[in-house]
Amino acid sequence: MNIIQKQQQRELEKIEICMDIWKQARNELYLSMRFLDVSLSRFFFLPETNITGMGTDGFGIYFYPDALIYLYKKDRIYINRAYLHIVFHCLFGHLTIPKTVDTALWDLAADIAVESIIDGLSVRAVRRYVSPYRKKVYQSLREKMKVLTVAGIYQVLEEKEAGREEDTWIGEADFEKLRGEFFVDDHQLWNQEIPPQKMMERQKEWKEENEKLQTKMETFAKEASEDAEALAEQVRVENRTRYDYKKFLRKFSVLKEEIQVDPDTFDYIFYHYGMEMFENVPLIEPQETKEVHKVEDFVIAVDTSMSCKEELIRKFLEQTYSVLSESESFFRKICVHIIQCDDKVQSDVVIHNQEEMERYMEQFEIHGFGGTDFRPVFGYVNELIAKKAFRRLRGLIYFTDGYGTFPAKKPLYETAFIFLKEDYSDVDVPAWAMKLILEPEQLRRTEGEMEYGY
Repeated sequence: MNIIQKQQQRELEKIEICMDIWKQARNELYLSMRFLDVSLSRFFFLPETNITGMGTDGFGIYFYPDALIYLYKKDRIYINRAYLHIVFHCLFGHLTIPKTVDTALWDLAADIAVESIIDGLSVRAVRRYVSPYRKKVYQSLREKMKVLTVAGIYQVLEEKEAGREEDTWIGEADFEKLRGEFFVDDHQLWNQEIPPQKMMERQKEWKEENEKLQTKMETFAKEASEDAEALAEQVRVENRTRYDYKKFLRKFSVLKEEIQVDPDTFDYIFYHYGMEMFENVPLIEPQETKEVHKVEDFVIAVDTSMSCKEELIRKFLEQTYSVLSESESFFRKICVHIIQCDDKVQSDVVIHNQEEMERYMEQFEIHGFGGTDFRPVFGYVNELIAKKAFRRLRGLIYFTDGYGTFPAKKPLYETAFIFLKEDYSDVDVPAWAMKLILEPEQLRRTEGEMEYGY
């Protein structure tokens, strides 16, 4: 056997050792966290020398054999943590990087978010000493958010880098220190060119796995989820905050025909055939009416009690307005009541068209700052129905940040409560009401930041 063959043999032996290392890590993690069984088994393993340590593209785990063996010799816990670190990146959608973000800051935020979860696990297979520096970073971030999500951390890091953050827990030179502290895997494969169909397949599979994981942790794996409370909370948050408020608001639109050309029903083949055979006589013309989903009669109730911040109320109305002001959202004649209320109805402004909506937003002022009681609004709307103020009331959305007294009876219209909860706690609403929970950061985002959820 010549030198080249011996080298090749050694490399093959290294790869076999690495495969055993990955299998051992997977087995240890499985025995400690059975609710992650499917997630842990999703990957194939391939050696890759053009990578720093290890990394994933969402389908496989790629690794540098020498680096993996070095880490294993140092402490096999590092391998277990790296495996779990990669799984969490995939489960929480970190691989899909929004176009508007700084990639380096996103990578750092993703690593901090994942490491904070692993450091919070009371599982021997991944337990390690948490340095005072790490504890300081987690504590400082949790003063701004209860659950450390990638988007929330990214926002803090971005404000730090831009100099908009006043406190000094991160200095300009500390970004490299943060990267060194929380680096585990190479993210270069996240940014590689992947065919759109394959990208959608990856997102769909991991999203479904995340939703299944939540079900497992909340049912038969309840005891395990109590031991991994940080993970359970993160899973709940990631699933909850992916709601699209725009789509949610459209639940309250109605399907109706409008007089307008519907190009989707136009058949060019028959049209062209008629024009040629019968001298400018088209066989088929497009329909002159089109079915569309639009807002007609609707109520927006805004909680203006003392606990609600004016900035967030305004942002909520702006987001609602951005949906309603789309050309495809308004009928020519509408009736949208915007009601401000605390423990009583403070104001009611009726919007009949897009121009009035724009004027209301320009002159918007808050009235209230008392206690919180939901009942006065429902009583007031019932009075409006009795007075035939609506042609067809589709529903009511109630934006609030806290607890209040609900009506005893189900109203005649659909109702949704939009809760603003910084601690992500569930609020028990009546069975007849829909519920959506938004974080303050969701309302503070600019339009360009709407690609990713908090």
